[in-house]
Amino acid sequence: SAVLLEQRLSQPEVPAKDVAEGLKTLAAQVKDATVVGDLDALATKLDEIQSGLAAKRNVEQQHRAEARAAATAEREKIVAEAESIAAQPESRIQWKSSGARMRELLDEWKAHQRAATRLDRETESAMWQRFSAARNGFDKARRSHFAGLDAAHADAKAAKERLVGEAEKLATSTDWAVTAGAFKRLMDEWRRAGRASRSDDDKLWARFKAAQDAFFAAKDEVVAAEEEQFRGNLAVKEALLVEAEAILPVTDLEKAKAQLRVIQDKWDAAGKVPRADMERVEKAMRRVEQTVRDAEDRKWKSSNPEVAARAKAMVDQLERAVADLEDDLAKAEASGNAGKVRKAREALEARQVWLDQARAGVAEFGG
Repeated sequence: SAVLLEQRLSQPEVPAKDVAEGLKTLAAQVKDATVVGDLDALATKLDEIQSGLAAKRNVEQQHRAEARAAATAEREKIVAEAESIAAQPESRIQWKSSGARMRELLDEWKAHQRAATRLDRETESAMWQRFSAARNGFDKARRSHFAGLDAAHADAKAAKERLVGEAEKLATSTDWAVTAGAFKRLMDEWRRAGRASRSDDDKLWARFKAAQDAFFAAKDEVVAAEEEQFRGNLAVKEALLVEAEAILPVTDLEKAKAQLRVIQDKWDAAGKVPRADMERVEKAMRRVEQTVRDAEDRKWKSSNPEVAARAKAMVDQLERAVADLEDDLAKAEASGNAGKVRKAREALEARQVWLDQARAGVAEFGG
């Protein structure tokens, strides 16, 4: 009936298409006069429904346009993210997470295709071409990256297998110093060789480290035994240090030199000391030796007439210069010129410092 049809027209969930079909059927019945009642009023009602139907169609068309725009925006978001992933610099791409996200975006695309709202063919085709190009570009870059990575892994594996072979040959060496240096070189080469695959790298490192540990364990055992032996030498050298330090201060140079020579001979004969004590005892012995050498140098200078004469001549020259500068200062003070006074005083003070130093040098010669 027209009343029922009018009710359906007002219901948003009833599509205009269904209302149009009902209107068409009812209009045909009116035309064929298969209904009874006020036909004029019914015709008027049908016209009203026709007008309402046109409005409903406009609303539905607007909703479809809005839904299509929203769907287009969602697809554009998918495409833009795919293009963003594909455009990353290869050095910064996280391949695993980026690949997983690309697969998720493809699933989202397919879900949109199954949705009720469809894009127009031209728009969807253009977007798919962009999306497909981004996916293909990413896949190509990923294959290229991993092909290069496989090649790099193979090169690293070959290099590290060679290093492991060398390390295993050195594992039983007893040439401690040379072999320790060789292991350091191998370790440096290992770091420069790059990474093989994780499984290969772990296996090769286990072999390399086992060889290295075997060598250094044997070396440490021998060194520990030597260190124990050297402890006796340390006791001898510490006793000699007491004798050497008793020479100081030097009061009789020749006697001190003779005593030091005897101590030095015993020192050399005593042999090595433990590594931890070596610097301490050697430094203490060098201090005594340097003190004796300094005393010898002072004696030589004081007994060298040529050096003494040069020192005395320098003092005489500086004394004359100081006297002249004292005269200059007196004249400047008499003139009342503050600038000249300041310059004269500075020059005098500088020469006086030099004179004091020169006199101290002459004093060493007993002058």
